[in-house]
Amino acid sequence: MRKIFLLTILTTALFSVFNANITPITPAIKERMIKGNSWHKGCPISLKNLRYINVIYHSFSGEDRVGELIVNKDIANSIVLIMEELYNIGYPIRQMRLVSDFNGDDWKSIEADNTSAFNCRRATGSNKWSRHSFGKAIDINPIENPYVSRTGYISHKKSLKYRKRVPNHRAVLLKNSMATQIFKRYGFKWGGDWRYTKDYQHFFK
Repeated sequence: MRKIFLLTILTTALFSVFNANITPITPAIKERMIKGNSWHKGCPISLKNLRYINVIYHSFSGEDRVGELIVNKDIANSIVLIMEELYNIGYPIRQMRLVSDFNGDDWKSIEADNTSAFNCRRATGSNKWSRHSFGKAIDINPIENPYVSRTGYISHKKSLKYRKRVPNHRAVLLKNSMATQIFKRYGFKWGGDWRYTKDYQHFFK
C-alpha cells in the first residue's frame, strides 16, 4: 500500500493536513465497480492497471472531506499531486464519489455535480472508448464546468447559468485559472481548449 501525507499551510495561517492513499483495486472495490456498472469484461483496461485513491479535498462549504477516485496506475501519483495543489489554493469540489455510486450513469453523476474519473463508457457522441474508460481522464465540478456542443447546447439545466465563462464562482474553470494551469503543468489537456465543442470539466491524457 502506498501512502502520501503532505502538510499544507492555508492562507488563514491554520494548519491542515492533506492526505491521500493510493491502492490497487481490492476485491471489495472490484465488486462495487461491477455492481455499479462502471467496469465489466470487455472494457479496454484491466483492473490491475487501475488504482483506487482516497483523497482529502475542500468542499464548497469550506470543510475538509474524503473523496474517492479510480484512475490509471500511470497517472495516480500525478493526480494526487494535482489534488494536493488544488487543496493548497483552496479550490472547492462539490463531491468526489465513484461513478459506481450512480450505477455507472454519467448523466446522474453530472447532475449531482460529482467529480469523477474512471468509467468504462463510450465518448459522448462517438462509438470510440472515452478516455475515462482508460482511467486517463477526470471531470471536475461538471455543473459549474459544463460540456457545451458546437451549437452552444448545454444538456444540464443547472449548468445554463455557467454558459458565460466568468469567474463568478470559485469552482468555474477558465483558461487562466490556477486550477486549470495546475493540471496542464502535469501534462493534462483541457476540454475547454477545444475549438468547437467545449468540455470545461474535462482534463485528460
